[in-house]
This record gives sequence, structure tokens and C-alpha cells, in this order.
Amino acid sequence: MTNIKKVLFVGGTGLISSAVTRQAIDQGIDLTLLNRGTHKDDFGSKVRQIHCDINDEEGVKSLLEGKHFDAVVNWIVFTEDQARRDVRLFKGLTDQYVFISSASSYQKPVKTIPIKEDETPLGNPYWRYSQNKEACERYLMSQSTSDFAVTIIRPSHTYDERSVVSQLNSWRHPYTLLNRMKLGKPVILCDQGESLWTLTYNEDFAGPFIEVLGNPKTYHQAYHLTSDQVVSWREVHQMLEEALGVTSKVILIPTEEVIKDFEEFAGPLLGDMKDSITFDNSKIRQVVPFEEMTTSYQMVVSKVVRYYDTHPEARVIDEDFDRRYDQLIRRYLKSDSSEH
Repeated sequence: MTNIKKVLFVGGTGLISSAVTRQAIDQGIDLTLLNRGTHKDDFGSKVRQIHCDINDEEGVKSLLEGKHFDAVVNWIVFTEDQARRDVRLFKGLTDQYVFISSASSYQKPVKTIPIKEDETPLGNPYWRYSQNKEACERYLMSQSTSDFAVTIIRPSHTYDERSVVSQLNSWRHPYTLLNRMKLGKPVILCDQGESLWTLTYNEDFAGPFIEVLGNPKTYHQAYHLTSDQVVSWREVHQMLEEALGVTSKVILIPTEEVIKDFEEFAGPLLGDMKDSITFDNSKIRQVVPFEEMTTSYQMVVSKVVRYYDTHPEARVIDEDFDRRYDQLIRRYLKSDSSEH
């Protein structure tokens, strides 16, 4: 168990970070959350709260004046400019700065799997999000020193009890796919649905992550932190079917055709989900020993369905997404039939 005392999370209420916040509370860490206070949480007096927009650099500097943390984790850094801002803000205020990168930043297509940090280069040519994360990594590592040690963590696809896992679904309103399935409408799987994917439960991620904080063995290093459990996209879809008690008509559509109607998915599909992705976690296990992550999506998916069944406010349909989804199916089936 970590011996770290004082930690600052910028954010701390998101899908991954909320699980880590709960774990930190359970371990008695003196935790401060700095965020805008716009996301409802149940942490209350269990953590210190500083409500401020991290983009208000002068405001944050004033609020943190005279404070010092054993570790700072910013869960919401997506560009190099934001990384540079954090170095200005936190250098001198913390011994360790933890950057949340992304496992999507690795070279795509990956030449060999499982991915290993010291063998698989970064370089995702398809997804700007991943390229920005890589740029953040390069800059932050150039700033890593004995008194401002940078640690990089690369999560892969992490989920919780509200996550409708799919290659193609509305980001804003994930109930959209469940609704399609309930109505018996056809569902798209990209390519053959057989590429392998790694899914990590957020609570399983939290324990090993906490052990990174204040751990000198992790300073100046980069790690991915994922489950070892691997499933195909077809298996994920079957889990959703089973939880809903339905059987869907599955339409197999090449990724290249999907992104003609969903250009915004070009990055995540071509740069992440198209090909099989698995990870070797031996590097982080050498410094943070942890048991195999045993939670599978199969164990959680019924809770996902139950959440939407019991929260009518979450049962929102993305009408534009659903329209384009049907449009893609009609276009593809028409073009496919004309070729035969």
C-alpha cells in the first residue's frame, strides 16, 4: 500500500478518476480535488475541494500558493499547451507529476502484439487526439527532473457501470445503441467483428494506479495500465444482447465505409479499434505488483442495462446519430447488392 500523504487531482470525478478518488479515500490519502464543481459527486467532506477552472492559470496559482503535494495528477490534459501550463503551475508545488496519456498513442497499425512500452513505438497517424497525447508526453518528459518527476500512465478502453461498449455509438447519448437493439433495428459491426480488444474496469485500474503515486521507481517512466482480458467486438455485442434479452440483426460493414458517414469516428476506428490490440503489463508489474484484473465486461454489462432502465433521464436518443446510422446501412446494403 502506498505511503503517500498529500495528493492533488485536477478533475477527479470522471469515469476513470472517480474510481481512483474512491480508492484514495479508502487508503486514507489526504486528497484535494481541483475542478469547476460542475459534476455531481458523493465525496463530500472525504476530500478537500477547490473549485476553480484549471484554465484560469492566475486563479489556480493564487489558490495553491504556499501548498505542496507529494503528487499531482491532472486527468484532463489533452494538448501540449495544457501540459506547458501545468509545468508552470505545478513545478515547485509537487515532487511527482502524473500525466494521463492514452494507449491509443502507440504506432498504428501495430506490427506485433501484445504491445510493450519499450518495444512498441508511439506514432498514431490517424487520430489527432492520440497525436496530441504523444506531444504532451514528449514535452513533459523533457521537463522531468529530480524535484519534478514525471510519470506517464496510458490507459486503454476503461469502462464503468454506465458504459455501453461498442465500436459505433453516440458519444453524447450512449443509450442510443441500446434503444436500437430493444427496437430490433440492425446493428453494425465493423469489418468482421473479430478484431480483439482490451477492456479495463475502472475499479480494477484504480488500485495499481494509486501505487504509482509517490513511488520513486515510477519516476521518469511511461507505462500502460490495462486488463489482460481480451474479447472480440462480436463477443462484446453478444454480451449486450444477452443483458438486454434480444437478438440483433448484425450488419458487417468495412471500417472504410463506416467513416464515410461518420467522419468523426475515423480517428478512433482507424487509429485504435480496427485491428487487434492487446497489452503486456509486465513493465508496470515490476514496480507495482498487482493481481490479475478479474472483472470482465460480461460481469458488469447487466448493471449497465439496469442503470439505463432505472434512470429515465439517461435514456436520451441521439436522433441525428440514429438517422446517419440507418443511412449508412441503407447505402452499404444497396451498394453491396449492386456489386453482386
